[in-house]
Amino acid sequence: MCEKRRKVKVKLADGKERTIQHMSATSFWSPDGKPISAAEFIQRLFGELPALFADEDELRTVWGRPDTRRKLLEGLEEKGYGIEQLAEVGKLIEAENSDLYDVLAYIAFNLAPVTRAERVDSHREAIFQGHDYRQQEFLCFVLDHYVARGVGELSTDKLPQLIELKYHSLGDAVRELGPAGHIREVFVEFQQHLY
Repeated sequence: MCEKRRKVKVKLADGKERTIQHMSATSFWSPDGKPISAAEFIQRLFGELPALFADEDELRTVWGRPDTRRKLLEGLEEKGYGIEQLAEVGKLIEAENSDLYDVLAYIAFNLAPVTRAERVDSHREAIFQGHDYRQQEFLCFVLDHYVARGVGELSTDKLPQLIELKYHSLGDAVRELGPAGHIREVFVEFQQHLY
């Protein structure tokens, strides 16, 4: 027997609605520590987002760089919208396999979420352009981790671990890909093409 998921429409300040799954087990908390509904959490988030980015292009630009993405996530965390809460919102909008970018873009601009795998497939050519086959192989490795685990894999803090997993040492990575600074540049630069 198939169970149909109940949907709830949340009316936002722009007069438009966003559809979410009805999940009574999911609880959210306001910045002052009081329990609130998922709908109220999303309404509050929607109200905060314009102070963090003006439009879709600005969100894409900010999200496409690890340093500015981290600052945005820290700003959201300070306002009570941490990564875990945003991931819960992702489940509510049936975007658990999507990037947190898609969660924010859906709430802010009503853009349909795409999965991380779809995002990689649709941007692969732009990502690989200008990179030799060794760099493309490394980027494939990074993208596989991104698809499997999420946007956290694209943090510059993760780069040493990814290098260790793929090449077993920085020395081996340098022999394959070039100087460490260049490896970091490739890692940071490709991300703007992912969004």
